[in-house]
Amino acid sequence: MATLGSGPVRITSDVLADLDGVAGAVVLSTCNRFEVYCDVTPGADPDTTRKSVLDAISTCSAVSPEELGRTLDCLTGTAMTEHLFSVGTGLDSAVVGEREIAGQLRRSLASAQESGSASGPLVRLFQAASRAARDVGSLTALGEAGRSMVSVALDLALARLGRRDLSGLSVVVIGTGAYAGSTLALLAARACTAVSVFSWSGRAGAFASARGATGLTSGELPAAVRGADVVIGCSGRGPRLSADDFLAFGQGAAGPPVVVDLALSRDFEPELGELPGLDLITLEQVRLASPREQTDVVRQAGELVRQAAVKFEEDRQARLLDPAIVVLREHMQSVLAGEVAKVKHQHGCTATAEAVEFALRRVVRQLLHVPTSRARELAAEGRQDEYTAALETLFGLDVAAAAAAKEAGPAAEAETGPPGCPARDRQGQQVPEDTLPAAS
Repeated sequence: MATLGSGPVRITSDVLADLDGVAGAVVLSTCNRFEVYCDVTPGADPDTTRKSVLDAISTCSAVSPEELGRTLDCLTGTAMTEHLFSVGTGLDSAVVGEREIAGQLRRSLASAQESGSASGPLVRLFQAASRAARDVGSLTALGEAGRSMVSVALDLALARLGRRDLSGLSVVVIGTGAYAGSTLALLAARACTAVSVFSWSGRAGAFASARGATGLTSGELPAAVRGADVVIGCSGRGPRLSADDFLAFGQGAAGPPVVVDLALSRDFEPELGELPGLDLITLEQVRLASPREQTDVVRQAGELVRQAAVKFEEDRQARLLDPAIVVLREHMQSVLAGEVAKVKHQHGCTATAEAVEFALRRVVRQLLHVPTSRARELAAEGRQDEYTAALETLFGLDVAAAAAAKEAGPAAEAETGPPGCPARDRQGQQVPEDTLPAAS
């Protein structure tokens, strides 16, 4: 809902990441989208955490928790992953295959990382979404066939003006967000140089100068609109300009401009389109004018997204048992080290002792192969608890306690044998490995 991006307090990832039960958060907020991705702290109740997040969003946006609960969709697991991947590829956009959203996704992650609110799982999730977008772009014709929302809107404006190109036209852009940046980039690419920018937040000057445009103050806006051929709204975060505003702006103008409203919450009042001679292009008109991608291309892109989401979730589930695998490996290594110490104590640093040690290490690696493989399989099926319970029952291991102790401080060096027994590197003989391979 549009009001979430324009509430009294800006909803940022660091605000949400500070909540109890939230290990990390990334907010993806654009003119036409508001999404929050949260990493729930292990052991926290998901429903309680979700309520805390909704309460925080409600406080910032002044939208009641009840209305948020009715309006916002809550996705988890593969459904959430597939949704984000679809967003990143442009499959979930008003204009299928639009290019801007992939950049907005990357910037959202970068912003969360800068504030320290992006947890490791969220970083991996968003990076995987970017990879999926690149794969879809390289393996399908979606990117070539699709046109950005801004491009479609500019084509509509040119048609209303009876022009074939933007050169020589004067354009006013309202907003300094991601869509405004994309709009200025596209205007420059299409040889439109007379561009000025206005922002209700007062940030137009720096934003415009960095992009070769002219920043406008509130006092300069009326004259700029009066001389503009096209006015484009990309903000949705300030007062709506009304028909009365444009009547006041237009006194003495040669003719009314074409007005394009790309903001989900609207930058212009709907009755603006009723003014004589003024063309108002709405977001819905842009959607209707957007080219419909070939069904096969969309289906192919959707299947690639689905496969990428499933693989990501399988890998994520498998990583959940990494602590248990490490605990099992370290237990086996400890047992091995004790037996090797006994052999060396009895036989000294002899070739026989080294050969026994080498053989024992090979046996332990073989014994660990099946449990490690089964851990991956069970994790992919969501049966992590069964695996952990089996380790605790068969080996007497407390996986949770061992993993917590490992996180609390640096791991102790693995015991590799009694001191004073140097390794010997003999020609034609492999020196025994000091450690077992880490879980992968």
